[in-house]
Amino acid sequence: MIKSVKWFFVVLVIGSLISLSFSKESIPAEKLKLGDAAPQLMLCDSVQLLDLHDAREGYTLLSFWASYDAASREKNAALAHLADKHSQIKMISVSFDRYVSVFNATVKQDGLLKNDCYVETDGSDSEIFRAYDLERGFKNYLIDSRGIIVAKNVTATELASYLN
Repeated sequence: MIKSVKWFFVVLVIGSLISLSFSKESIPAEKLKLGDAAPQLMLCDSVQLLDLHDAREGYTLLSFWASYDAASREKNAALAHLADKHSQIKMISVSFDRYVSVFNATVKQDGLLKNDCYVETDGSDSEIFRAYDLERGFKNYLIDSRGIIVAKNVTATELASYLN
């Protein structure tokens, strides 16, 4: 009886290993990759389009953040202060705060008054949230003058090296 249980266990383990070797783990594909054209920005489902091709000979840095997400807020502020010092980069900052009053207070507190800052009050229900693949966290995109994504999730240090 114990011998048959032992063989049953061996067959079960081998069967499990074989079935695992045939299963393919599904890794979700990125919606936007380097070299892709950046989707147009339309905020709050209105006709307010933001021009991503306005950087002429430089870059546009498109940064997504929210006041409730400390990491994205800190990264956005650092990038904005660096972008203020360089004429070859235009920064567009989009917050996903539900309340405009919270957005306005955060912009003032973080010293972002010189930048193009916008708020998307529809949050994760907005088209821009889905178009820029923000389901897995806030990101930023560096876009060239032709509207092509040349870098994603750049830090202030990486941005400084692009500009030099």
